[in-house]
Amino acid sequence: MSPSTSPSGSSSASLLSLRDVHVRFNTAAGVVRAVSGVSLDLAVGETLGLVGESGCGKSTLGKAIMKLVPAAAGEIRVEGIDIAPLGRAELTDMRRKVQMIFQDPYGSLNPRSTVGRSVAQPMVLAGWKPDAIAARLETLLGWVGLPSEAKQRFPHEFSGGQRQRIGIARALALGPKLIICDEPVSALDVSVRAQVINLLEDLKTEFGVSYLFISHDLSVVEHIADRVAVMYLGTLVEVGGRDQIWRTPQHPYTKALLAAAPIANPKIARMRQRTVLQGELPSPLNPPAGCPFHSRCPIAQDRCRSERPELRPVSNGAQAACHFV
Repeated sequence: MSPSTSPSGSSSASLLSLRDVHVRFNTAAGVVRAVSGVSLDLAVGETLGLVGESGCGKSTLGKAIMKLVPAAAGEIRVEGIDIAPLGRAELTDMRRKVQMIFQDPYGSLNPRSTVGRSVAQPMVLAGWKPDAIAARLETLLGWVGLPSEAKQRFPHEFSGGQRQRIGIARALALGPKLIICDEPVSALDVSVRAQVINLLEDLKTEFGVSYLFISHDLSVVEHIADRVAVMYLGTLVEVGGRDQIWRTPQHPYTKALLAAAPIANPKIARMRQRTVLQGELPSPLNPPAGCPFHSRCPIAQDRCRSERPELRPVSNGAQAACHFV
């Protein structure tokens, strides 16, 4: 690995850099280890897909980057600045650079606020003048394909796809460099999903915005991502280019995840090799010792039950956390 290459395979001059990030929640049943030791980089202009089963910690990681939930340990840096010690004023400045599109287009907008007020809120909090807010609001609605009169209407008057466009307009309000997309199309119909994905790609091309695209839908990630990070039980098990992940996955969990994804062509579906996982997903309240995946892995050996594998370079420029890749 060259000195200019980070542990995740991206350039050291990263827009977003995570180092050994942990997120834990104290509950009545014990400590939930939602994120355990994630190190990752995201470059300027890049779309990084973050995939995994429900409950693997990917949405929690996105919220930790926004400091909506606290990181218990590790570093989260935006343009080289660690966000952990930031005060309120400094955090406000950071959030001008990093915004989030939430999963639920119905729950992420205040039903009592007009669209104009919701989209303008980040600009109001940033201290923009009314004239500048009004002009920017018109521009934002145009970018996401909504008419000017939409600003006077309420969220319940719009479809799910239109509401997600409103959420995207709000995320773009302050001209961020990075947008964290937390399952942005999972609540939408298939035809509407394509429209929203195309919109995100157009905005990336026009404004150079970077995305951390969190999703369990592999078909969407395959379409939009430049690189892909695969998460299992709060840890990263594989990171690589999109084509490498799909054509030559290295980690047994990545292979199983791809094998479980539906394929429209029945001939191809019948020909592909399937990896069937045994057992249930372990609880983050009591994660297994050694490799987190060993209890379900078809190639696990004694070493896997006691020694946790580190994410390391393997073939085709990928990285995988497996002793036997």
